[in-house]
Amino acid sequence: MSDLQTHISKLEGYVHRFKTSGIENLIDGESRPAAKGGKFETSSPVDNSLICEVAKGEASDIDDAAAAAKAAFPAWRDMPAKERKAILIRIAELIEERAEEIALCECWDTGQAFRFMSKAALRGAANFRFFADKVTSARDGQNLQSPTLMNVTTRTPIGPVGIITPWNTPFMLSTWKIAPALAAGCTIVHKPAEFSPLTARILAEIAHEAGLPKGVWNLVNGFGEEAGKRLTEHPDIKAIAFVGESRTGSLIMKQGADTLKRVHFELGGKNPVVVFDDADLDRALDAAIFMIYSLNGERCTSSSRLLIQKSVAKDFQKKLIERVNKIRVGHPLDPKTEVGPLIHEEHFNKVTSYFDIAKEDGATIAAGGKRIGDKGYFVAPTLVTNAKAQMRVAQEEIFGPFLTMIEFDTEEEALEIANGVEYGLSGYVWTNDLTRAIRFTEKLEAGMIWVNSENVRHLPSPFGGVKASGIGRDGGDWSFEFYMEQKNIAFALGDHAIPRLGV
Repeated sequence: MSDLQTHISKLEGYVHRFKTSGIENLIDGESRPAAKGGKFETSSPVDNSLICEVAKGEASDIDDAAAAAKAAFPAWRDMPAKERKAILIRIAELIEERAEEIALCECWDTGQAFRFMSKAALRGAANFRFFADKVTSARDGQNLQSPTLMNVTTRTPIGPVGIITPWNTPFMLSTWKIAPALAAGCTIVHKPAEFSPLTARILAEIAHEAGLPKGVWNLVNGFGEEAGKRLTEHPDIKAIAFVGESRTGSLIMKQGADTLKRVHFELGGKNPVVVFDDADLDRALDAAIFMIYSLNGERCTSSSRLLIQKSVAKDFQKKLIERVNKIRVGHPLDPKTEVGPLIHEEHFNKVTSYFDIAKEDGATIAAGGKRIGDKGYFVAPTLVTNAKAQMRVAQEEIFGPFLTMIEFDTEEEALEIANGVEYGLSGYVWTNDLTRAIRFTEKLEAGMIWVNSENVRHLPSPFGGVKASGIGRDGGDWSFEFYMEQKNIAFALGDHAIPRLGV
């Protein structure tokens, strides 16, 4: 039996329960259908086959989940740190035990290739372990002495929070948000993306099996215009952590305005990889290809714009075309597959519409630019050359295996092109000139920049963007700055002079 057949056989065993009973919401520790009985279907992008029915949560379901999170908050907040730490570690252990199940379900639900998702669950477990280790110090503060007062700072959890996660690598991204929220002492209401609900349910089940008290973690499936809208407006939800499109982030900010809700957004990107002629061009080629075509190009930090210095552009382009044409597109459960199908018909139509847009703008489709097969949402990895900085394919987030190549002459021109978009999430710079790297990164408008490297996530480091790419930072103590409130307590050191009125 081939590896693909083995994976399919195991998957059938894992998803059988979903096919028979569907996916319900999980509120106050109980599995529940939607209050109004609504359901929607989730299908695999591999062959359009039905996976299962999912509870369609609406405003009343969010109300119940928020009430549960509010009721559970005081006890979770006040639980001894070592006890909360033990629960988070147990969650990590259970994730590791079910890593294969999580990976296979994620591949089938999203179309992501197994070669990347096989490690996604383990990275999710690492997120829980990392923040479990920080539980005991999360509330630590500073001693800031003034001439008359000793100022002691501390941090306290903000309260129940809403977490809205996307459909691309949903398991790992959920752990990035949920682990620090729980470590801080917050309770949560999680609304996963409707396109990929499987692993969100598995993760919530794991948390409760690990001993998490009921009401601390509530899961409500549904659509943004109903469940999502109520979550962002709910007065008992103190903050919203959201990963998704920039337009949706703007809408969420408006919806939360009346309740002065704190927001943390990780939004879109049109990230440049800037390759200078003095770079290690072979390594730059590997990194540029990996950062746009891995994960089907459906990643916020993908290097979707290749800015290449003209003096090396011709040879670089030749090698690039050859490599792109050799990328293996296929069944996501096949370990040899490098690019699987796009998540959904709606997204497939968006990505493929840019084939004609590129031609209309005068660019050249040098590789790909077509659908593969007549079943599922498979797209050939695409490379567009002869592009100009103001073309739509160089300005708009396509979010697929679609790379736009732009040539430049000087460092100044490269910087202007790199910064000439509304986004500012990440950037990649390839040069062996240290002073140039320092100059360029200082002026590059991005929240995260890698020099002579692909995206390598470091959990203690801040993760987030600028401009239309987001607000706030994940990672290390930066996460606690969002999920916790700073409090200052001032103790008088003696009988200092107090102004007297009305004497």
